Amino acid sequence: MNVATSRAVAIDISGVNLSYGATRVLKNIDLSIRPGELFAFLGPSGCGKTTLLRLIAGFAQAETGQVRLDGQDVAALPPWKRDVGMVFQSYALWPHMTVARNVAFGLEERRLPRREIDRKVAEALALVGLADYADRRPAQLSGGQQQRVAVARTIAIEPKVLLLDEPLSNLDARMRVGVRRELRALQQRLGLTTIFVTHDQEEANTICDRIAVMEAGTIRQVGTPMELYERPDNLFVAGFLGSANVLDGARSGDVFEVVGGPRLRLPPGLHLPAGAKLVFRPQHAVLADAGIFRGPVTQREFLGATVRYGVRVGDTEILVDVPFQSGQDLHDIGKLVGVDLPIERALFLAT
Repeated sequence: MNVATSRAVAIDISGVNLSYGATRVLKNIDLSIRPGELFAFLGPSGCGKTTLLRLIAGFAQAETGQVRLDGQDVAALPPWKRDVGMVFQSYALWPHMTVARNVAFGLEERRLPRREIDRKVAEALALVGLADYADRRPAQLSGGQQQRVAVARTIAIEPKVLLLDEPLSNLDARMRVGVRRELRALQQRLGLTTIFVTHDQEEANTICDRIAVMEAGTIRQVGTPMELYERPDNLFVAGFLGSANVLDGARSGDVFEVVGGPRLRLPPGLHLPAGAKLVFRPQHAVLADAGIFRGPVTQREFLGATVRYGVRVGDTEILVDVPFQSGQDLHDIGKLVGVDLPIERALFLAT
């Protein structure tokens, strides 16, 4: 196909606000997506991520702001003139049509010559590994194969931008792993700027270049999966991407006093935001005979590579992940243990 990295375009969104009646769904959205990126909108249900995707596609209209594709403001353009391809969560396949006819649908709407339609359909099906399924109907395919048909139908029109709305949500857990790898490989071959909407942090972390974490119609932080996990800007991002221990406390001079717990000496010059809480990941804490925290083991979970312990400290339970080694002794429920935390692993975050 002619889709290539040279066609990859930037997407720039600035000052976007959108409401449905009295409900503000998107609030002051500013975002830049680089050419050729696989970018994710990640957040809980109702946070506005699908609405933002539909805004880019042209199925929703902002009250204020601009959406620019490759530098062109497309706010006044209908969906079919934006050169954007969208794969819907339901796949939206025609059950009475063959796979080939489903893939050809968008091309036929554009009134291309029959020979060109047949060529593009064959190329698209070959790209998604379904060349031998052209004569089947959707009901004769697995969920993963139906998803690939929906992708083939979209890339057949050679869009500048590919939009994927929760494309893996209808698949079982095992199938999702394989299909998301296929999507990443296909996106890299095509070089298309692609936006992936999901509420599943694992999906976003494993295949996306960068992620915008959304909450209640706002973007809380943008970064690579590692940046968001290691250096979250706020409590919401820290809690949404992986497990995090969050402890109340307050600064007193050069120490942070944890409520009902220890005093942590702060590095010189460290700025703490107002209302900051102590935040750290379970794998950054260490079980020790004489730790800064101390309490009984309340739970123990074997996770394969690690053992996760819950330790009761005052009114709070701290999670600690310990690497598992065959033959090692495990701590029993109720055993009194210490928990240490290197100060360089401590985060102090507010809402």
